[in-house]
Amino acid sequence: MTVAIKTREQIEKMREAGKLAVNVLEMIEPYVKPGITTNELDAICHRFMVDELKAKPAPLGYHGFPKSICTSPNRVVCHGIPDDKPIKDGDILNIDVSLSRDGVFADTCKMFFVGDCSIQAKRIVKCAQECTYAGISVVGPGVSLREIGKAIDKQARLYGYSVVREFCGHGIGEALHEEPQILHYDNPSSEKTILQPGMTFTIEPMINVGKKEVKVLSDGWTVVTKDRSLSAQYEHTILITETGFEILTLRKEESMAEIYEFAKK
Repeated sequence: MTVAIKTREQIEKMREAGKLAVNVLEMIEPYVKPGITTNELDAICHRFMVDELKAKPAPLGYHGFPKSICTSPNRVVCHGIPDDKPIKDGDILNIDVSLSRDGVFADTCKMFFVGDCSIQAKRIVKCAQECTYAGISVVGPGVSLREIGKAIDKQARLYGYSVVREFCGHGIGEALHEEPQILHYDNPSSEKTILQPGMTFTIEPMINVGKKEVKVLSDGWTVVTKDRSLSAQYEHTILITETGFEILTLRKEESMAEIYEFAKK
């Protein structure tokens, strides 16, 4: 397995790409309301990426994916294809944005509450965000990849929730998907890969209220929970620095202090 160490020039370009991806998530938030369709959200994001940001939506045409963002409501774990079905009051919705500009990629996602959501919906979203932060909080030069999965596993267990195993984080840079694979559960196979300054990758755990098992629908993309339980996910693009880490897709609403708190637990 060859893991690319990014140059200063590549890192600076990735910082800019990360900011653009964040801009998309922050731009679309006011539109996420009951009655809008995910196709409409996709069209708004597409125009913003292409016309305003001069960026290329990474999903569009990727292995045949037909849209510019992924939209995953409720029991959809990931890779949901935008469609003409309106989202409803009480839904939770993941919007996953990946894009490229100047030859590099950024990848990030977050959960949105649609109207008035249930306690269980709010709880799974909170857990998914905390699992992401827990995984991020342990990274740094000299750290084994295994520590990420262990931290995520531990946080999910506090809630009694499960971690999806079929999908993982990934290296990112001049390609959307590079080595290494970032497992979100404890696995000894991750022990040998040691983080180094200049590595860039995503951490994006998918957390289910029920069991961890998932299935892919007949469209070949949409992944759902087998037991129909709710699922939630957050994702960030991370850079390993000489002294720790940098989140290249940090949103204005987020606090680094909150993330560092998980390192103390």
